[in-house]
Amino acid sequence: MTIALWILVGLLLLAGLIGSAVPLLPGTTLIMLGVVLQKWLLADTLSWAAVGWVAAVWLLSLVADIACTLLGARLFGGTKWGMAGASGGALAGMFFSLPALILGTLLGAVAAEKLGAKRTSSEAWKSGAGAALGFLFGTVARVACAVAMIALYAGAVWPARG
Repeated sequence: MTIALWILVGLLLLAGLIGSAVPLLPGTTLIMLGVVLQKWLLADTLSWAAVGWVAAVWLLSLVADIACTLLGARLFGGTKWGMAGASGGALAGMFFSLPALILGTLLGAVAAEKLGAKRTSSEAWKSGAGAALGFLFGTVARVACAVAMIALYAGAVWPARG
């Protein structure tokens, strides 16, 4: 039973790492789930301090994910309309592929800027580009957080297994 739990946790960590870059998978949340599952079922193999550090990086990944897209649009002159459109476009695109997700973010911001904020085409495209770049930076931040979470986990359990 113990081996099966280690395998399950390992699969959750791997799925989380992949999910950090792939749409539709809650990447860092799967990693957090694996860590909590291990603490709950194999309590002696992981400290609460380690769980706390992994949880802190998990929260950072959530904040970075949202903030990067919103700040990207904002820094490129986007309005609240553009940020809302970028979020809606990303939501629509995530059901297809990573390129569709980026394109959805871009086009959602452009459409919202044009229709809702009554901005010029140039301003709308600039905002859309900012939102798409912000999304890409958010993906990089999410993957970095996933790697950090796995490294913290591995550092915490490696001595316990030795």
